[in-house]
Amino acid sequence: MNRAPFAISVMLVTCLAGAEPATLLRPTELKKDPASDAPTVAPLPENAKVDVLERKGGWTRVKTEAGTEGWVKMLMLRYSAPGASKEGDSGVTRALDAARGGASGAAATTGVRGLDPAMLASAQPNRTELIKMEGFAATKESAASFAASANLRPQSIAYPKEAP
Repeated sequence: MNRAPFAISVMLVTCLAGAEPATLLRPTELKKDPASDAPTVAPLPENAKVDVLERKGGWTRVKTEAGTEGWVKMLMLRYSAPGASKEGDSGVTRALDAARGGASGAAATTGVRGLDPAMLASAQPNRTELIKMEGFAATKESAASFAASANLRPQSIAYPKEAP
């Protein structure tokens, strides 16, 4: 029995499961759980280096250089550039990090991914998909009927004040 494919599979899974390096964009709190009201494990300064371990919703579990683990908001992180390496990384580790990040080097993003400014400038609407999407909208009457059947009543809610 040829064990080479099995060994290669195990190596790839192990390598791909490794942590991604990232840096904090601003000071933040390292939380025990992925929630704003979770207990704070430690304060983290701006530009602190962390390793990304796991993602859950808008939260990311990280490990600090001191070895402390906890959760930070996903948007607080800047992922390392393609080819970036941590001190002590071997050439093999750097090669695997580049492979894990993909050709663009982007590990996670919010917004438009894979489109350059020229593609966005020349984009054309897809009328068929727009009509299809509009078909999912509820009419005012159907929404009112649904609300009445569930004993829901309209409420006015003030917009929250912006933080200083």
